[in-house]
Amino acid sequence: MSTSHVVVVMGVAGTGKTTIGPLVAAGLGVPYAEGDDFHPPANIAKMSAGTPLDDADRLPWLDAIGRWAHSRAGLGGVVSSSALKRSYRDRLRAGAPGVVFLHLTGDRELIERRMAERKGHFMPPALLDSQFATLQPLQEDEAGVAVDVSGTPEEISARAVAAVRRLES
Repeated sequence: MSTSHVVVVMGVAGTGKTTIGPLVAAGLGVPYAEGDDFHPPANIAKMSAGTPLDDADRLPWLDAIGRWAHSRAGLGGVVSSSALKRSYRDRLRAGAPGVVFLHLTGDRELIERRMAERKGHFMPPALLDSQFATLQPLQEDEAGVAVDVSGTPEEISARAVAAVRRLES
């Protein structure tokens, strides 16, 4: 059974958004969109050089993700986006009312180790500190759930799918 929710898989770099997102989408029976694909080339170049994005850099990216999420309203979908600040999530909600957030959380040491092990990604582990400094966890009035990223991708995605399903009831 598919979901009509559009789920934004959020969290700091290295939590597994790109790995877990497609698994959650498959478990929910909806399409997946990779949030990194919505970045303009200038953002990729900036992050590849080890420079964190600022809010002005993120706005066109968030708007593009919001347009995709809006296009999936009532149909369901899963898209990844760090969505670290409340203001970013508010912007996504403004573009796509009704989105829900799946916050992948975990121990900094585990996340840093996973970042160091991945190959060919533009986000260097050196930017992890800025990610944690920027992170504003989901607040009580925000539709969403937090899921710990310890375990295998299959275990994490199973917990995530179950958590999203609970939002539907």
